[in-house]
Amino acid sequence: MIKASFRIRSDEAAFTVKGHAGFSQAGTDIVCAAVSSAAYMAANTVTEILGVDAQTQVTDGFLSFSCSGSDAASDIVKGLRLHLKELASQYPDRIKVTTEV
Repeated sequence: MIKASFRIRSDEAAFTVKGHAGFSQAGTDIVCAAVSSAAYMAANTVTEILGVDAQTQVTDGFLSFSCSGSDAASDIVKGLRLHLKELASQYPDRIKVTTEV
């Protein structure tokens, strides 16, 4: 199962995506591909398009992202959360999305 957790506050926008969907074999898993693509797009948009400094960590089945002080970056992370919630509604046994307060 893929677990995505979000922390969106006035001074920080962060998310962590970890795990594998197990929907199909590696290399053909459309659920993993959709989640990975969306997470990378969000992180790259914040860092490369907006030019916001961020801390990222990437390993197999894991992506962690955190930045501070940007309303636009927060909006992009909120968009990712919305997107992953929609995917989770389609694949409830494969994706879980949580938000930290």
